[in-house]
Amino acid sequence: MEAVIKRLEEIKKRYFELNDLLISPAVLADNRTLAKYAKEQAALVSLYDGSLELDELNKQIDQAQEMKALDDSEMSEMADMELAELLPQRDELIDKLQVMLIPKDPNDENNAIIEIRGAAGGDEGNIFAGDLFRMYTRYAEVSGRSYEILEANPADIGGYADISFMIKGKEAYGHLKFESGAHRVQRVPKTETQGRVHTSTATVLVLPEVEEAEFHLDENDLDVSTHRATGAGGQHVNTTDSAVRVIHKPTGIAVNVQDGRSQHENKATAMKIIRARVAEEMQRIEDEKTGDIRKSKIGTGDRSEKIRTYNYPQNRVTDHRIGLTINQLDRIIDGKLEAVIEALLDEEKKEKLAGNM
Repeated sequence: MEAVIKRLEEIKKRYFELNDLLISPAVLADNRTLAKYAKEQAALVSLYDGSLELDELNKQIDQAQEMKALDDSEMSEMADMELAELLPQRDELIDKLQVMLIPKDPNDENNAIIEIRGAAGGDEGNIFAGDLFRMYTRYAEVSGRSYEILEANPADIGGYADISFMIKGKEAYGHLKFESGAHRVQRVPKTETQGRVHTSTATVLVLPEVEEAEFHLDENDLDVSTHRATGAGGQHVNTTDSAVRVIHKPTGIAVNVQDGRSQHENKATAMKIIRARVAEEMQRIEDEKTGDIRKSKIGTGDRSEKIRTYNYPQNRVTDHRIGLTINQLDRIIDGKLEAVIEALLDEEKKEKLAGNM
């Protein structure tokens, strides 16, 4: 308990420091710094409130113990009754605060940008990419979140060669960040005449949406060009130079967006995607420099890492990282992902408590 109290005192001190910083003229004049400090303080609110609740409980426990020490049997009995109620409350609160004190990814609260690509398996890989897109967007709907398609490249036979979309809502990135990797499907394709099971893959990359105030891209580092949109689409396709390509010159990361109805809309979407990609690359480079590379069994978040198999003949989904098998593929592919996501979050919590992340 002493370690928890010591850490909570540090948090209260930082909370008050942030109060002062957020009203200082220098910070108010700098939107990026203001956003950074506001986000940090918002992340501390629950712990700050919990520390006040613990202070009050400790105060009541001290009073009850003083009352118990009096040479008065009636008062001592009342104190025992109070302590019998207060001590379990404190133990429960400390357990809760210990979990809350586990270091949290500052991006967990952000919206999630998800990119899915058909990989091995040709047409079947693209069809499976479409199935995964529907799975995540159904999950967004059933969990009270929403989604927005950013860029899509539909495949001729169905599904997508690649698609980028954003899931918006409470802790969207925090709940979906472990979906990055290679997803494998085992099933009989519609085009298979002899009923043989084929294996195909699609890759998923999940990035946190990053606001301009949080991560600034230098205009001098960007090569922005427009061109005529190609492929199937609405009236805006092939009529104006509405498609936008943005290249981040230092990293070579490139984004091409053409699905919006205007050049302005496409550029805004391209900037969202490239900001997220460049921020992730900068973080990866920084982690390599400091040696702060994630080594958890939940995975590295690399797009090529095989993380999950969807076996249709046996109605089975297996997450290979944590050894989780669920015989409810039909429900999971329909967006009922809670069991998988909660198991991954529980594993993250265990590893952080053990100091492995």
